[in-house]
This record gives sequence, C-alpha cells and structure tokens, in this order.
Amino acid sequence: MAWPKLLFSSPGGEVMEHPTLLASVRSGDRLLHPTDGFRPLPRHARLVHLPGRLPVGIDPSSGRLRLLDEAQVGGKSFTPQAVGALLPPGYTRTLLPGEVKAGGPTLPQWAYTAAGWGVRGPVAWALRTDRRRHWSPERFSTAELPRLISAHRHRFPENRVLAQLDICARAYRCFTSQNIFYLRDEGAIPASSSCNARCVGCISDQPAGGAPASHARLSEPPSAREMAEIGEFHLSNARGRAMISFGQGCEGEPLTRSRAIAEAIAAIRAKTSRGSININTNASLPGALKTLLDSGLDAVRISLNSANPRLYEAYYQPRGYRWQDVEASIALARERRAYVALNLLLFPGVSDSAREVRALVQLVVRYRIDQVQTRSLCIDPLQYLEVARRAGANEKGNGIEQMLSRLRSAAPWLKIGNFAMATRERQTAPLYAPAFG
Repeated sequence: MAWPKLLFSSPGGEVMEHPTLLASVRSGDRLLHPTDGFRPLPRHARLVHLPGRLPVGIDPSSGRLRLLDEAQVGGKSFTPQAVGALLPPGYTRTLLPGEVKAGGPTLPQWAYTAAGWGVRGPVAWALRTDRRRHWSPERFSTAELPRLISAHRHRFPENRVLAQLDICARAYRCFTSQNIFYLRDEGAIPASSSCNARCVGCISDQPAGGAPASHARLSEPPSAREMAEIGEFHLSNARGRAMISFGQGCEGEPLTRSRAIAEAIAAIRAKTSRGSININTNASLPGALKTLLDSGLDAVRISLNSANPRLYEAYYQPRGYRWQDVEASIALARERRAYVALNLLLFPGVSDSAREVRALVQLVVRYRIDQVQTRSLCIDPLQYLEVARRAGANEKGNGIEQMLSRLRSAAPWLKIGNFAMATRERQTAPLYAPAFG
C-alpha cells in the first residue's frame, strides 16, 4: 500500500505535499505511523493550515518520526505549518493531524482531522457514519436563501428568534438555522442567553485569552410567544423531517429557561400535533426537564464528551449540578418515553480508550439509549488533551471504528449516525446501521 505523503503549508496558507516524508497521525498524546483508515477527501471537505503547529512526518527509509521545522520551496526557506482537514456532515474523524506546538496561538474551534496526500489526491482519516443526504452542504447557503430570509422576517417583523437566526444563517451558515427559512427538516429555536456550564470548548463563550469563539451568543432571550410563533409555523409548514430544536450553538443552556420554553411548547401543541419537538441540552436540571416533558417535549438530545464523571466534569465545568444530575435526567426522559439521543463529542485517542468505551457502553445499555449521534469535538487538540490529562483520561485509544463497533454489538437496537431522527424514522425505520469506512 502506498502511504499518504505529508502535507504542510506556507505561512500564507498554501498547502503543499512533501516530496519524501510520509504523513504522521495523532491519537491522543501519541504521534503514530499512518494506518490504513484513510479515504479520499470527501466532497465539501477542505484542507486547513494550523498556525503555530509544526508538521511531523515519517522518514520512509528509517521509519522514524521527523519534525519538519524548515521547508524550502522555489529557493525560499520558511517555517512550515501543519495541515489538517475539516469534514462535512455525515463523517466522523478517526485520527488527528500529526503536529507539535511551536509557540503558536490556541487554534480556532474546529474539528481538525488527520490528512495527507495519496496517489490520487488529498486523503483524510475519517468514517462515513451517516449516509442520509438531507444535511448535504449543497442544499444550504443557496442563491435563494437571502430572499427566503427577507420573506420570513417580513412575516414576523418583530420576532427576536428570527433576528438571531438571520445572523446565524448568514454569518455562520448554520444549517439548522437556515432550515427555518427553507421551511424544512430540523429548525433551530434559540432560547437562552445564560449557561450553567463553562465548557472548555464552548463555541459561543470563551474567556479572555482563550480560543476565539466561533459564534456570538444570543444576547437577549426571546419570549415564549416569540418562540411559539416560529416553532408553530415551522412544524405546520415544514417539508421533510419536520422538527424544531431548542438549544443551539449560539446560546447557553435551554433548561435554564424551562418555564418560558414549556409555555412555548404548550402553545405550539395547542395549534399543531405535527412533527417533533426536541431539546439539545446538557441535561443538568432534571426538574426543569420534567416541566418540558409535561408540556409536550418528545425528544431529548444530551451532549456529553464522556460517561466518566471525572472527565465529563473536567470538560463541562458545571455550575450548580453534577454528573449525577445528568444521569437523573436521562432516567427521567427514558421513564417518560421520550426519544433519547446522545450528542457524543468524540476525540480520537481519548474517547476510544478501554475505560471510556466501557463507561459509555454501560450508560447506553443501562438506559436503553435510542441513538448515538457522533460529533467530532471542535477544539484545539492540545487544549483537550490537557483536560484529559488532568482528569486522568489519557490512556491509549483503540480506534474510533472499534469503539462504534463495540457500541453496536453491546446495544443492537442502537441507532448510530450524525443526524437527528424524525418521528416517523424513530417509529418505523429499521435499525440504522451505516456502513463504516
């Protein structure tokens, strides 16, 4: 097998292939020789340079790792930068770029994936984990989107939910926000400007000196009437997998606004029974979740990076709740027969260690979780490794694909993928078992 060549970039971001060195990859703390889990760079994926990170290659004659701290192209010498890939929806990364920090900044919050140059072009170490196509990038940010946004804003001119979604749809190209304007599938309903966690990788709130937040957080929470207005219209008119979801990347924790959301859900359900009402949550407040279930919430998607309390709390840094509250919320949602999914934030070399996999399998089996949605954690890899070390979770990883196979074997009912399941899919679809790789 011809192993992929090392990629590196110039200071200006021009990506190049090294003439002799092979690509290395990272799994947690370990820099490794490449494995055979690479695939052609998926459509809509892109290569990115990593400022302040030196690429590490492999000398094919000796098999040794080699730090590339100087490159010469066209008679000019420069300090090269490491290169990674960003994957489109439906893919899950399996390995991280082979690089070391050289005094650079904390990287922006993206899910950096190992990449190299294969026989026919760029490759990435990733799995195709969801083959449904309703989140394909070509369906979003189309030429008609500005007109659809204007029409919806005219329909609800004073609504602060739409004002926020307008920003998210245009500036951040958030697919869930755009769906509100396309009137299809899962649509976002941002609800909260505050949070009871201080996630290390929060994409809407970072401390001074931290990584630049990739989203601006909702500044003023909307009223129950405003949320109900947009939610009811979407569920009544949306094509495809009609669903609304409270709890988005541009906001805090929606359970902190449970009363307003419960009022909105009740108002929506008084007008339409169509579609699904979901919450994306850290599951920190079981009492608040009960209020929402009482009002008509039917699906709960719980974000977590780990089922081990120590690593979970090291990353989420909860305020006023603990891991035990998360489990209590899962148990409550299961008892009330809501559809329960885990929004699993995966990190190669940590999430796939034997201890982490064992804890996750136990959680899934104990509460008969319906679905695991794999999410490649968007964070500077070295930043998360610091968190894992402090939590004593820096054991050797055994591979993301092996982790997912172990889950599927232990819980044969479990749906594994990247996207939410609509009401009809939950009830009638056979076990969703994507072909990994």
